[in-house]
Amino acid sequence: MNRLLSGVSAGALLLAFGAGAALAGDLPGKFEGVTVDVKLIGGQQYEKLYERIPEWEKATGAKVNILTKKNGFDIDKELKSDIASGSTNWCVGWNHSSFAPQYTGLYTDLSKLLPKEEIDAFVPSTIQAATIDGKLMMLPRAQFDVSALYYQKSLYENADNKTKFKAKYGYDLVPPDTWKEVTDQAEFFANPPNLYGTQFAGKEEAINGRFYEMVVAEGGEYLDKDGKPVFNSEAGIRALDWFVNLYKAKAVPAGTTNYLWDDLGQGFASGTVAINLDWPGWAGFFNDPKSSKVAGNVGVKVAPKGSSGKRTGWSGFHGFSVTENCPNKEAAASLVWWLTNEDSQKLEAAAGPLPTRTAVWDWDLKQAENDPYKKEVLTAFQEEAKHAFAVPQTPEWIEISNAVYPELQAAILGDKTSKQALDEAAAKATQILEDAGKL
Repeated sequence: MNRLLSGVSAGALLLAFGAGAALAGDLPGKFEGVTVDVKLIGGQQYEKLYERIPEWEKATGAKVNILTKKNGFDIDKELKSDIASGSTNWCVGWNHSSFAPQYTGLYTDLSKLLPKEEIDAFVPSTIQAATIDGKLMMLPRAQFDVSALYYQKSLYENADNKTKFKAKYGYDLVPPDTWKEVTDQAEFFANPPNLYGTQFAGKEEAINGRFYEMVVAEGGEYLDKDGKPVFNSEAGIRALDWFVNLYKAKAVPAGTTNYLWDDLGQGFASGTVAINLDWPGWAGFFNDPKSSKVAGNVGVKVAPKGSSGKRTGWSGFHGFSVTENCPNKEAAASLVWWLTNEDSQKLEAAAGPLPTRTAVWDWDLKQAENDPYKKEVLTAFQEEAKHAFAVPQTPEWIEISNAVYPELQAAILGDKTSKQALDEAAAKATQILEDAGKL
């Protein structure tokens, strides 16, 4: 706010300096009478940030018109529809590192619109991942995603549970460090419908991403070095069997094959799930007595290892982008900067999501010094970040996911064996890549 332009538009300065990018001191700029149309991701962990939009409107004189607020999978479908129909003259849109390779023609290069020193303030690896074909496709918000394990502490502290578990499985009941231990404990804790051992998101890219990281943890590959689908391997079968067996054992809710992220968050917060692999954005929600029945009873630790000794670590991050056809790119870029600046990242990080600006990481760690739960969360996610890996960087990733996940569901529901499902899924994925000229 103390760096607003006074009487000169950011657009005029852009022309005056001729460099195509605003100076840091010029942000957020003045855009009287401009309306910026936006398409945003919605959901519990994303909404708080949007309360800062009126501040940007007051500072700049512009208005924000929210056209869409949906989950990421539905926004992805809408963006593809816009691209197909040529309806891309709105300005600011949701983006995600897993989805971004599809959108290189939709979104513009933010490095030409924003000051270098602001871009340099982000964790370098996120900026590298947000840069595709030489274009900075998005600015990351404080929503770096990699999953750690949340669990109900009281279940592990219960003396009766400890005795019975040790008698049945032959080892002590402690928070799991392997996916085999998760299986044992999920089956042990399950007492449906009052308590389920664990849960998973069972459709869209959500289940395919979880399957992908389980394949890696089992020592396999999703695509080989030549880009060919090879997940229908022994490692792939072991990975899919993890989902199949827990479903068959009724250790997960019957509706889990229709769950997405908000369903998981609400499920764990309801107190009906013992162990939950989930994103950092839920950390504050889970420990808030206003929203969660397990508040004060939440433990957090690094994600478990597969049989290969590798931990699961599917990761990515959310961000905001500006369309090539936006009629006022300078105003749009200013809004993107505002939603990802230090104040915005502190707002999001305070609730649990992981920041993507270096200075905000330092601030977040400082805040946790006298907050045992926050410290436990950050310790777990910092350790998990060491094991993070992105999805295959192919524009066909989402199209492949859309073809693969119904086959994964078929195996989980018992309609096909894991081998049958994976063979058919691999054939579909191969066809997609062949049609795209990648194989």
